[in-house]
Amino acid sequence: MLKAELYCVHDEPKLGLSEVQHYKEAFFMSTPYDLRKVLTEMQEMPGEYHETNVEVDPHAELSGVYRYIGAGGTVKRPTQEGPAMMFNNVKGFPDTRVLIGIIASRDRVGKILHHDPKHLGRLLKDSVQNPVKPIKVTKAEAPAQEVVHLATDEGFDIRKILAAPTNTEYDAGPYITMGVVFGSDPAKTMSDVTIHRMVLENEDTIGMYIMPGGRHIGHFQKQYEALNKPMPITINIGLDPAISIGTTFEPPTTPLGYNELWVAGALRQEPVQLVDGVAVDEVGIARSEFIIEAEILPHETIQEDINTNTGKAMPEFPGYNGDANPAVNVVKVKAITHRKDRPIMQTTIGPSEEHVSMAGIPTEASILDLVDKAIPGKVTNVYNPPAGGGKLMSILQIHKESEADEGIQRQAAILALSAFKELKTVILVDDDVDIFDMNDVMWTLNTRFQGDQDILVLPGMRNHPLDPSERPEYNPTSIRFRGMSSKTILDGTVPFDLKDDFIRAEFKEVADWKKYLE
Repeated sequence: MLKAELYCVHDEPKLGLSEVQHYKEAFFMSTPYDLRKVLTEMQEMPGEYHETNVEVDPHAELSGVYRYIGAGGTVKRPTQEGPAMMFNNVKGFPDTRVLIGIIASRDRVGKILHHDPKHLGRLLKDSVQNPVKPIKVTKAEAPAQEVVHLATDEGFDIRKILAAPTNTEYDAGPYITMGVVFGSDPAKTMSDVTIHRMVLENEDTIGMYIMPGGRHIGHFQKQYEALNKPMPITINIGLDPAISIGTTFEPPTTPLGYNELWVAGALRQEPVQLVDGVAVDEVGIARSEFIIEAEILPHETIQEDINTNTGKAMPEFPGYNGDANPAVNVVKVKAITHRKDRPIMQTTIGPSEEHVSMAGIPTEASILDLVDKAIPGKVTNVYNPPAGGGKLMSILQIHKESEADEGIQRQAAILALSAFKELKTVILVDDDVDIFDMNDVMWTLNTRFQGDQDILVLPGMRNHPLDPSERPEYNPTSIRFRGMSSKTILDGTVPFDLKDDFIRAEFKEVADWKKYLE
């Protein structure tokens, strides 16, 4: 397939085949990054992308299919790492495609961002420190506004426009799971982007769960509420993965006033393009597939599962069905715009490897940022593995040079817990351990670890409310309120004075070993 095939090239000059190819290559390279450009690149990555024309039902079946093909993460087994999937034949939505799993593989994220997957944390850390701010484009330059549906149009119904799937048969409704929310403070001096779970409640209403504390969109919304005014927002769907990953940074790495779209700009070394809304006073991401323009109503909430009364929302990153919230924010949709050529609805499975990439890699960057400042050179790398859903667990690779470094590993763990309040477990290993190989990490905890002296427990700390063990009934002595937890540090590093007793068996280095497989 030609690289430019997903894009329309108008008024092509009459050239020879090689010249046409060169023309299309040049056009592709000059096109700003968006989801379609990434998908075109992925078609040249063997095993990373698959399309199907088999009809699929967005209600539970689509996610059920992908569970077997490539969800991974904390999804109930059987599951595996596999290709991103484009479903071209979605029941009830003949003009829309659904994409799932584009970043459900760390190796694939590395290929998409053109970087070593083992050092993505450092790439994102450097991107935060070297931001590239967005630019504004005209509506004529915004593919996301090629088609406009206004809420005042006869028959307007978000459930008929958006092919939002459900993860399971018990979900509270169709969910937007990969929608980047853009909002600003009332004075338009600051803006921010975040990802929330958002359920389609009726023809023009979305229920949005904004987790209390830490989210800047929530801070802005409280400011609007104090003024008794609705907060204008856009919900942007179908994006370059650089935006999806960059969006999930949290304080203290990206403080109030830092818009995470600056990170995406740094990752691509080109600014994200924004465009004014057609119905609300806010901007959208111009190269999205869909833009939902809406308002968060002040002092108004809705029962998340009002249409199903199952008591469940959708599967969340720890691997369990999230409880439906009795009072989520009410979002009234004013318009939906989208691309003309079969727009792509992007979705994810809550506990999949895709969430690990979105939450875990920015968390690695946040930890590296803090430890590099406090104890430079002592933490060589960080990995947030799928077992923690990208949020609950970090593995820190420690470098000890002298006896003066003994104990520094535990300070690094405390710094990590400070950098990300939702972190629950920190595992410390030496720099001869591959932190991306859980067998190697578990080997450390079997041969360089004694439970009576290498476990540190910090009770009564704040963590993530979606961990079902964090409730007073589970441990009333240290959990006073839901969302509190005992943090655990597992120190699998060798005491410096004993390092000569823990040298791994050395094997002969054979540079041309691959020839024996030919």
